Amino acid sequence: QVQLVESGGGLVQAGGSLRLSCAASGSIFSINVMGWYRQAPGKQRDLVAAITSGGSTDYVDSVKGRFTISRDNAKNTVYLQMNSLRPEDTAVYYCKARKTNQIGILYDYWGQGTQVTVSS
Repeated sequence: QVQLVESGGGLVQAGGSLRLSCAASGSIFSINVMGWYRQAPGKQRDLVAAITSGGSTDYVDSVKGRFTISRDNAKNTVYLQMNSLRPEDTAVYYCKARKTNQIGILYDYWGQGTQVTVSS
């Protein structure tokens, strides 16, 4: 099992910044990818950014150039630096960890979510 705890959400004005943190604990070996997702009211949960164990990153187009995902392996923590925030970034942000076992079965673990609200 992997436990994920997010923090860093809050209320910010448009144009402001926030940094989200996701601390992983438990059986964290063999985590291949960690990502940040978000879910606005009435909408599906979508990928925002992801980072592999090798450090490769990927972003949804709407946040490219504004958000940066990073990881601190010593602290088992993944960060999402969010700059130039817009009202449409308002959502609950979730951290996800994906593990692959020796025979290729995937396991996904989710955090509890943290609210980000951007006022106009």
